[in-house]
Amino acid sequence: MRQHTNTPLHGRGTSANPPNRFERLEIELEVPQEGPKTQFLRDSARSIIATNESPDLPFDASINPYRGCEHGCTYCYARPTHEFLGFSAGLDFETRILVKEDAPALLRRELEAKNWQPKVLAMSGVTDAYQPVERKLGLARGCLEVLAEVRNPVLVMTKNTMVARDSDVLAELARHHAAAVLLSISTLDGEFTRRLEPRTSHPRERLKAIRKLADAGVPVGVLVAPIVPGFSDHEMPQVLAAAADAGASFARYTILRLPGVVAELFETWLDEHFPDRKAKVLNRVRSLRGGRLNDPRFGHRFHAQGPFAEQVRGLFKMSCKRLGLTAGPPVLSTAAFRRPGGDQLSLFS
Repeated sequence: MRQHTNTPLHGRGTSANPPNRFERLEIELEVPQEGPKTQFLRDSARSIIATNESPDLPFDASINPYRGCEHGCTYCYARPTHEFLGFSAGLDFETRILVKEDAPALLRRELEAKNWQPKVLAMSGVTDAYQPVERKLGLARGCLEVLAEVRNPVLVMTKNTMVARDSDVLAELARHHAAAVLLSISTLDGEFTRRLEPRTSHPRERLKAIRKLADAGVPVGVLVAPIVPGFSDHEMPQVLAAAADAGASFARYTILRLPGVVAELFETWLDEHFPDRKAKVLNRVRSLRGGRLNDPRFGHRFHAQGPFAEQVRGLFKMSCKRLGLTAGPPVLSTAAFRRPGGDQLSLFS
């Protein structure tokens, strides 16, 4: 179903709902100016741990309690995954959220399996586990509690300060070198954040979450992502400095890429919010991706190239060295893992 409006929708990352590339039938509807309300749909998934073999990702297994994300980040690389569910990557992605209500129970079952080999699990490997509805449903916390019980390591990545709510569980895992958190901060500009990532936490509040996690003994870092050429690239040193001052001990960064239909959505967003910068931003992205808005090749998708990419890389390294930040999270350990329902003597190991 294709919905459209000619103006930005308050609290939404996009006003467009482009047709699903897998569907032949297209119905076009007008969207009311206040925008559609979010619908939460039951996801009948039978597993919660997703695996991948991509050389571009720093993890090969992840937990995602939700599919779709109400945060509404305009540039989100996960948007095209909603098309596999029969929805649009546009408004549908941020207004039709599939909820894995049994996520903690599914996770427990998979960790109890005799063939499970403990490994680092990424939480929010696709969509954010701490999007607004998590405050009510608590599925991310439920999964963390299961992981803490068995001491299976987890790397949490989020744009939401709600992760600090779970600092107690994360601290328990951290006692066994089995937890780390990455707070994503693209810019310190709250107004730009509101337009680019409309339902995420204000950057100022994300810094407070870093402080709370650090004070609880949880290794926490900042992910400067995405760096938007022509908008936020100049802010990297300031973001890193603010995060280090808040207690971050490590950092990473990524530069904007626009896979598939995301390119169309981002161009629409530029037309609606910053038409005067559109050409400059898109040309800069192309210069980083071999003349395209995205390089889909495995091993190249997250690695920008060219003089500007080298400039950003050098600035990141120099800033991290000056601030005492390590480039990347600490190595997490599986040594304390104990299988659910196993030998009770392992409780005292």
